[in-house]
Amino acid sequence: MERLRYGAALVCAGLTVLFASSLLLSSGAQARPGMMVAVRSTESPARLQSSTAHVYLFRGLLNVFSLGMDDLAAQLRAAGVATAVANHTQWKSVADEITAKYRAGQRGPIILVGHSLGADAVMSMAEYLGQMGVPVALVVPFDGTSPHAATANVARVLNLYKNDSVRISRGIGFHGELTNFYVRDANVSHFNIDKSAALHSMVIRKIRAIGAAAARPRGHRSPSNLVLPAARTSTNS
Repeated sequence: MERLRYGAALVCAGLTVLFASSLLLSSGAQARPGMMVAVRSTESPARLQSSTAHVYLFRGLLNVFSLGMDDLAAQLRAAGVATAVANHTQWKSVADEITAKYRAGQRGPIILVGHSLGADAVMSMAEYLGQMGVPVALVVPFDGTSPHAATANVARVLNLYKNDSVRISRGIGFHGELTNFYVRDANVSHFNIDKSAALHSMVIRKIRAIGAAAARPRGHRSPSNLVLPAARTSTNS
């Protein structure tokens, strides 16, 4: 019954989105660009090839209610982290670009973040990248719409959720760090969870720690700093 109510809420939201997007289009105030936000980094091209974290963020339905992903991307870019933003429907083409770069030698940590349908997309994208032989350092779903399992190529999952039905489980071969973090704040809902300043700060800290670990000389890295799946488990509920 809970999932039925949740699904009904999403359908109503979808109808609202269709109406809102038509108003935005007619007024010329369309949502922020749908494909990619320009990548910015303070690192040199050579260092980008070897160690810099790249964060890919995905909006949900029609780019209207997931603009917290753009705000998070802007904060990450201000901190010197390379980012790109896309709609959830574009995850496969972005994954193919990541795969091509990985095979060409760009081996920095890959981090995937998404809200709503974008959260579902990053879980599917991580699985697809695993099939392509590409490791993923971190996946952060902001309250997806369906349950998923973490795959063996993923080192860490930080699942931020409001509905118990979208908890992430351990898939076959997954030995990484899994955190299902229930957001207790009553003022946070599925429709604004992507804009939470507290959650943004949590995610930024996690990403910066991964980026800093990857930037250390190889001889100074501990096993927990590697991009490959970590053995430690952490689950909050």
